Amino acid sequence: MNVGELTAVDVHVHAEIGEDGRTALPDELLDASSAHFAAHGRRSPSIDATAAYYRERRMAAVVFTVDAEHATGRPPIPNEEVAAACARNADVLIPFASVDPWRGAAAVRAVRRLAADHGVRGFKFHPSLQAFDPSERRFYPVYEAIAELGLPAVFHTGQTGIGAGLPGGGGIRLKYSDPMLLDGVAADVPDLTIILAHPSFPWQEEALAVAVHKPSVHIDLSGWSPKYFPPLLVRYADSLLKHKVLFGSDYPLLTPDRWLADFAALDLKDEVRPLILKENAARLLGLGTG
Repeated sequence: MNVGELTAVDVHVHAEIGEDGRTALPDELLDASSAHFAAHGRRSPSIDATAAYYRERRMAAVVFTVDAEHATGRPPIPNEEVAAACARNADVLIPFASVDPWRGAAAVRAVRRLAADHGVRGFKFHPSLQAFDPSERRFYPVYEAIAELGLPAVFHTGQTGIGAGLPGGGGIRLKYSDPMLLDGVAADVPDLTIILAHPSFPWQEEALAVAVHKPSVHIDLSGWSPKYFPPLLVRYADSLLKHKVLFGSDYPLLTPDRWLADFAALDLKDEVRPLILKENAARLLGLGTG
């Protein structure tokens, strides 16, 4: 990967379909999120197609699936498959993995194996979809294993489009994605690099407070068009958190083209834009600058 030639690093891209054609989410949840994001017609590209999309734009992308089998009963897209596809496209794709925290010791073993044998560079959690309270100490061994490897962990925060509009929200509970639940994790596992994914509606101030207070906590800006960012988020991204905020799109739900067009209209200092678009992620992921 030639980081110097990249225009941006998108730290939040989903792999939603496996090589066998099976999707990562049950149909009703997939359809609900498509409707929420008006993403019908562009859902579930293959990882190779995603690589071609980002290569055309001279961008890199962090790619992951979500293992929520305990909560949904649906087997995830194999992390090994995601890692292999990213290895085929290593000029533009960076593999993250997802482990179901309810698997306990097996999840810890999977973390170590995926990093050692498959080159995984980080891990993704979605507390609402995976139906777990990330502050519970029973899940700490998973975090500790990730921290020991020196890898980052992305946690979905705030409202989710998954289950939106379905009766009972598809059974998905938003409370598990309150960023304050990760404040204790950051205190107790200080070596774990945490990325709070998305503007954390309705807990934006809480997310900013945690990111300011805890050196290990960062924020990605995925899942929202920048035109809808809360003014306070923009102000912090332009000042106190300028080295801790990361570009993310949430592709294929939201395209980087749309995100970047609206980002260009934000009132940000000129020196802050490259930090958010590439430099912060390159440092965090150990990509270098050449």
